[in-house]
Amino acid sequence: MTADIAISPLLPWPVLAVLGVIGLALLVLSAVRRGRGTVLRALALGVLVVALLDPRATSETREHQPDVAVVLIDDSPSQAIDERKAQTEFALDSVRAALGRFDNLQIKLVRVVGDGTPDTSDSGEGGTRLMGALARAFADVPESRVAAAIVITDGQVHDVADEAATASLPNPMHVLLTGRRDEMDRRLVVEEAPGFGIVGEAVTVRFRVVDRPETQRGRAGAVPARVSFSLDGADAHSVVVPVGEAQTYSFTLDHAGSTVLEMAAEAAPGELSSLNNRAVVRINGVRDRLRVLLVSGQPHAGERTWRNLLKSDPSVDLVHFTILRPPEKDDMTPLRELALIVFPIHELFEVKLGEFDLILFDRYIVRDVLPPSYLRNIVEYVREGGALMLATGPEFAGLRSLFRTPLGELMPSVPTGEVMEQGFLPLLTETGRRHPVTAPLVLDPTSQDRQWGRWFRQIEVTRRSGHALMSGIGDRPLFVLDRVDKGRVGMLMSDHVWLWAREFEGGGPQAELLRRLAHWLMKEPELEEERLSAHVQRGRLTIERRSLESSVPAVTVTTPSGETREIALEAAERGIARATIEADEPGISRVDDGSRTTLAVSGGLHSAELADLRATDEHLAPLAAAAGGGLAWIEADGVPEFRRTRPGRDTAGRGWMGLRENRAYVVTGFVQVSLLPGLLILGLVIAAMAAAWWREGR
Repeated sequence: MTADIAISPLLPWPVLAVLGVIGLALLVLSAVRRGRGTVLRALALGVLVVALLDPRATSETREHQPDVAVVLIDDSPSQAIDERKAQTEFALDSVRAALGRFDNLQIKLVRVVGDGTPDTSDSGEGGTRLMGALARAFADVPESRVAAAIVITDGQVHDVADEAATASLPNPMHVLLTGRRDEMDRRLVVEEAPGFGIVGEAVTVRFRVVDRPETQRGRAGAVPARVSFSLDGADAHSVVVPVGEAQTYSFTLDHAGSTVLEMAAEAAPGELSSLNNRAVVRINGVRDRLRVLLVSGQPHAGERTWRNLLKSDPSVDLVHFTILRPPEKDDMTPLRELALIVFPIHELFEVKLGEFDLILFDRYIVRDVLPPSYLRNIVEYVREGGALMLATGPEFAGLRSLFRTPLGELMPSVPTGEVMEQGFLPLLTETGRRHPVTAPLVLDPTSQDRQWGRWFRQIEVTRRSGHALMSGIGDRPLFVLDRVDKGRVGMLMSDHVWLWAREFEGGGPQAELLRRLAHWLMKEPELEEERLSAHVQRGRLTIERRSLESSVPAVTVTTPSGETREIALEAAERGIARATIEADEPGISRVDDGSRTTLAVSGGLHSAELADLRATDEHLAPLAAAAGGGLAWIEADGVPEFRRTRPGRDTAGRGWMGLRENRAYVVTGFVQVSLLPGLLILGLVIAAMAAAWWREGR
């Protein structure tokens, strides 16, 4: 409760001024003429003026507001190194105990997480952003209540140059630094790496091993360091490189899709941490142009199905070889006279056969156009890693079947000689529901009968190898895929897939089926039947294992710190088992299922947070000085004493840090009482005027 005198004029100030001047002039005139009663008139005028000013006694009821001190704790990954976490907790306990002794002080704790943690709002690829977090912490605190900000960190702050974040820093701001002044750190820096490369061609990665502070150089040149390289989790090999000098590493992409290059530099003597000694580069392998050789034989209604599909893909170079001579034509006419342009059979099937990514026979019938030697070339081509697709028709069951050529040894299915012609629904087999080529075709397997149209011809075969993904009449194999040595073979035992393209009875997923089939034959990594993958998102590691088997083994996860865990996978979508675990460590996690290995990166190995792990006062010392605060190294200086200081006084000194004592308040009540009641004023004026008249009358 406080009381003050307040003036509330009954008339505007200009009017009061004019009346006051007139009254004063009359008093002066009366005094000059030596009039009697001047003093009494002056007294009456004074009472009137005071009455018009209406003085009031003002009484306020005030509620004092506590000052706010924000304690900002840096929980970024670099704070987990060495003894920094223990130093942070010690400093936090000391600060809490010291500030807890002060009355009228509110303590606000704010933790700022960093790379690799579930909440990356204040960090991430841009590093630890303490200044932005500090500004947000004081956003709802009036300046009149700010006591101080106390920041506990290792000094690796990456938004000090952000004017928006540092424009409204509190005053004072004190800094308590973890770590040591003389720390040494080594880092592996990837200076240049391509995002993609051409399969079969070499790619080059440029890197540098950096020591901070810089390693002393001897007479023989730079200090060497050993760097190891590993592709897709395979056994690593290593080279010795000089520290501080840019180096290159080249390798050849041997498959499409993602290739993971893992690089690791050996730890330096006395190094703070090897967390940033590793780097991962992901390079997406793409084929320059997919070269496909399409050989069309017996004419049929869907002859252009494969051609239209392949020509619609701009990344495919298609060579279409059509055989037009019917089998009954036997007039000994030379082949070169049956075509306007002599087709380069020798170049295609012998000289340049290995340049094709896929060879496709569409209802081919043996007509002695391709001699057995060329077909044997195709057999060797497949065994060495090529791809062969057979779209069969009735001729496959006869004497002119490709099965009776050298290609027969590659085929996973043997024709029985019977051609079945009746309406049937192509259905996915149990394996087909799990295989990546066909699993996505139908979201609801129970409703596929109503979604897909019928076919009307199927060549009966007996499967001897591979996987039957689709079945037809009497559950007989309709679509079979197989691996032969390094190559792949696909067989479709019907020539009626074109009915789906014509939307017969609603059609079916013809384009998607043939497209996925072609990419599987050309070894697209995303379509592998047995595949292990892992990725980190929002601080959680997701592991996926695709398999044709109904049960998959548990996987072993090796964390960036070297800890191993065995994780069981649970069935999810068809053919996929999945598990998700916490990934709160930045770095590279390795996932192994016994036969396959994959890597996952959490926290961004190339982020600013891991660029330099040494504790430093370089970034925060100028800001603390400008904000009237102090800076202390916890290990060397200990936690300083904390005091309350009045506004305008020093807030930091040797061995102590101050918190401003503002004594802020809010007014909760307000009462005004007039000091000159109306009756009192009236009585005084009448008495003064009567006395003045009496004095004049004498």
